[in-house]
Amino acid sequence: MTVALQSALILLREGLEALLIVTALAAAMRRGGAQDKLRILYIGALAAIAASIVAAWIFQLFFNGAHDDRIEAAVLIVAAALMLYMSGWLFLRQDPAVWKAEIARLGGDALSAGTALSLASISFLAVFREGAETVLFLHALASTHGGWSVQLLLGLLGAAICLVLIYAAMQWLAMKIPVRPLFILTSAFLFVMGLRFIAAAIQELQEQTIVPYDPSPAPDWLVSLAGNASWEALLAQAIVAVLALASLFLVRTKQQPAAG
Repeated sequence: MTVALQSALILLREGLEALLIVTALAAAMRRGGAQDKLRILYIGALAAIAASIVAAWIFQLFFNGAHDDRIEAAVLIVAAALMLYMSGWLFLRQDPAVWKAEIARLGGDALSAGTALSLASISFLAVFREGAETVLFLHALASTHGGWSVQLLLGLLGAAICLVLIYAAMQWLAMKIPVRPLFILTSAFLFVMGLRFIAAAIQELQEQTIVPYDPSPAPDWLVSLAGNASWEALLAQAIVAVLALASLFLVRTKQQPAAG
């Protein structure tokens, strides 16, 4: 396998999940008329790239290139909480009339300061989660293949172009989808990703033997969706899902009299 292909696969593999999260949020904000807030997402992502480089340098210098599973678990848990919050926020505003009322309530601004901060935080954590690991992988590849060669850089350029094309395609598609379906799809995507981040956090703690690992007889499709085959992860996901759905039901129930 050539160095170019290896570097491209590293960036695509590590960056695709973060890109999909940021892109889904950007598409929902763009379709909802909050284009002026897109810079918040981009600032969060750019800050995460810078923080990833610093974190990779620290891991290389003090931990021999090994990341700390406990730190990654903490990042995953915070990111999961924010994704679940944003999932509910989008679902509750799926109705165009409700979205317009929200904009009017905020004086023409589609997002409150707290929601804008949540967007920036999700963008930061989604990118930062994989960023430092990506930098370390690329550094190891460069160290074992004659440095940052033209081939390696060309692979990164090719992967970056692919990611940009995915982003552009999703933004174009978002403008073709009505607000309600787009908000519902984005809400569902963030909800699933939030649960997967919880499973990933538990896996990090299981690797450190902080949390026990008891394999479940779950079918392959459920394991693929959940991201962790252990009873501990599946139980945590089930509890969070039930609490989230119950909270959503209570909020919708309180909103109905006001709407009527």
